[in-house]
Amino acid sequence: MTTRKKSGGIVDRPGAAPSASISSQSDIDAFVRRVRSAPAAVPTGRPGRLLFAMDATASREPSWDRACQLQGEMFSETAALGGLAVQLAYYRGFGEFKASAWLTDTEKLLREMTGVFCLGGQTQIGRLLGHVISETGKERVQAVVFIGDAFEEDIDAVCHRAGELGVLGVPIFIFHEGGDPVARRAFEQIARLTKGACCPFDGNSAQQLRDLLTAVAVYAAGGRKALQDFSAQRGGAALQLTHRFGK
Repeated sequence: MTTRKKSGGIVDRPGAAPSASISSQSDIDAFVRRVRSAPAAVPTGRPGRLLFAMDATASREPSWDRACQLQGEMFSETAALGGLAVQLAYYRGFGEFKASAWLTDTEKLLREMTGVFCLGGQTQIGRLLGHVISETGKERVQAVVFIGDAFEEDIDAVCHRAGELGVLGVPIFIFHEGGDPVARRAFEQIARLTKGACCPFDGNSAQQLRDLLTAVAVYAAGGRKALQDFSAQRGGAALQLTHRFGK
């Protein structure tokens, strides 16, 4: 199952649908329903662990800086909850996959992210999910955030690994950039199998994207109660999420 081929940094996407906006009420409602059904993140007295994964292939280069900025804001919101340990994982180029150490310092994490450059290649989402399975076998990972725009792998094999993560209680929250319908369907299946959620990644509604992304981080760091407190202060999309989540 493929979305498009990339070679030498050139992206061929004939007939791709226009990018969806995250401000769509149906998108937010779907995200709310998925977060509500996610396994409860239980505070352990240690920083919650959130794996922040990104497609670093050539087509993502224009939005990489925006994702870095949103991640920094997400990280700062969780400091008062005992903090959040974040691992950055990404794939790019010819079979290259890398993961950082688990970091609790915003500056160190941002240095990791800004030191990465995008490189043409195919997606490695199955490999990413295998890495998450391995990491949560060592110590519980409360949630995964993934930002990507393409899917170029065997859907059955990837969904099998997503199902394993669902059994382990690790939800994946996917932010889908671009309008590729095949990638969208694959991402929705992965999110459903892990009891996570899938939403568009679109710069046209940056504040709503920021609130939803930060809400996932707050949930990973402090559980449902922390998410309720955050949403009461922030309002907007995050408050809608909490009203549904608490029912």
